[in-house]
Amino acid sequence: MVLKNLVAVAAFGYTIALSTVSLIRLNNLPDVGISFADKIFHLLAYALLTILWYGMFLLTFKIKKRRAMLIAVLFAVIFGIVIEVIQETMTVSRGLDIYDMVANTLGAVLASLILLFKNSLRVKNS
Repeated sequence: MVLKNLVAVAAFGYTIALSTVSLIRLNNLPDVGISFADKIFHLLAYALLTILWYGMFLLTFKIKKRRAMLIAVLFAVIFGIVIEVIQETMTVSRGLDIYDMVANTLGAVLASLILLFKNSLRVKNS
């Protein structure tokens, strides 16, 4: 019960935080010296979003693993597209970036591959 509540709070809290960071003006970000660091951030951010919502669908809604993973990936991809469209249409400091959408989608797919691999591992008893 505690884990179910923790996952729900984490999924909703992270989604709100990601939405906020995606829609506000970000000034004075440190230069990490990687030309595509923004895309790496998108990939990792949406991988984590997918994993958190997978846990939410699995533990809170009791959806089977593969279906929970599919729904979580679709949620993350659609969420990423919606955020990009909102950036273009409702903010003055942000704009739609197709490569951000690609990185978001790749993050969701990466998370699904990690979850597939994790779910396929079996512990052998001696």
